[in-house]
Amino acid sequence: MDARLNLFGNPNSAKFLKYIASAGKVVSDSGLPAPTQELVKIRASQINGCAFCTDMHTKDATQAGETSLRLNLVATWREAKVFTEAERAALELTEQGTRIADAAGGVPDEVWANAVKHYDEDQLAALVSLIAVINAYNRLNVIVQQPAGDYQPGQFG
Repeated sequence: MDARLNLFGNPNSAKFLKYIASAGKVVSDSGLPAPTQELVKIRASQINGCAFCTDMHTKDATQAGETSLRLNLVATWREAKVFTEAERAALELTEQGTRIADAAGGVPDEVWANAVKHYDEDQLAALVSLIAVINAYNRLNVIVQQPAGDYQPGQFG
């Protein structure tokens, strides 16, 4: 199976991907904990049905030392005991921010208030930015039907 469009081979999409990657670098270099970043990317990718990003971020998280138990439970984080309260707040914000069209009023105030309890302003800025960036990547990959399974950790530098 091939993607509908080679995002790296087309000059316009390749240029666009460079800008998204730059935005992602700002987030990855922030004070938002790296394990939280991976959990957020995985959860948004699961919700959006992005197999390519789910493959990538579970493999990257594994290489970074994340446990298979936690990775296997990301989709059911509400019932799982293996996530911190801060991670739960980030996962809830991720879900609400990813499913924004499902909520007439956007992200509920109580979800935001819970995130504020666990993250400072710089971390919140990084978290919100990360949710936006991973959703952009998910949409690109889902639209072009980017195949999954071949990703190797560190493949994109």
